[in-house]
Amino acid sequence: MFTGIVEELGEVVAVEPRDGAARLSIRGATVSADAAYGASIAVNGVCLTVAGLDGDVFTADVMPETLRRSTLGGLGAGDRVNLERALRADGRLGGHIVQGHVDGTGVVLSREPGTDWHDVRFSLGDDLERYVVEKGSIAIDGVSLTVTAVAPGEFAVALIPTTLRETTLGLRAPGEPVNLEVDVIAKYVERLTVAHRPKARA
Repeated sequence: MFTGIVEELGEVVAVEPRDGAARLSIRGATVSADAAYGASIAVNGVCLTVAGLDGDVFTADVMPETLRRSTLGGLGAGDRVNLERALRADGRLGGHIVQGHVDGTGVVLSREPGTDWHDVRFSLGDDLERYVVEKGSIAIDGVSLTVTAVAPGEFAVALIPTTLRETTLGLRAPGEPVNLEVDVIAKYVERLTVAHRPKARA
């Protein structure tokens, strides 16, 4: 489990295609410092398993399903990525509960710079729209954010200077894709509600 509080901006060192899958090599001094084989690291919001370590570079395998559902398939050497280690049991839940299981992708629609922040709008697919509410939480490229507005097919967030400076969201331009993970609590509530809904009489 993660919290959506990015620990560092990493850099993709290499991408090795592997029969529909891929192996990523990523440089991240902070997340690699105490990493071990089998550890979990979120890369742009996608939970990946450490398959190898070489100094401050770790490698991870990305399966075809992950490449289809996320933006990781578009990464190349030199790209910057958001990195976060899995939450320790005695750690602080600074953001919200983030699983690292991306639900889909969206696109940056617009960004309006303010005095100390940016208001940014993202597209939102019909399959995810019902899970996103104003003042609720959403993870965008692994960054825990508060939804400021929701409209048909889109939502908005406000990015503070720290987020602009220390995550990839400060670099995303209109038209670029991002990973989205909605609040898992909303999905469980929906599932339980549907399961216990009285069946219609014939």
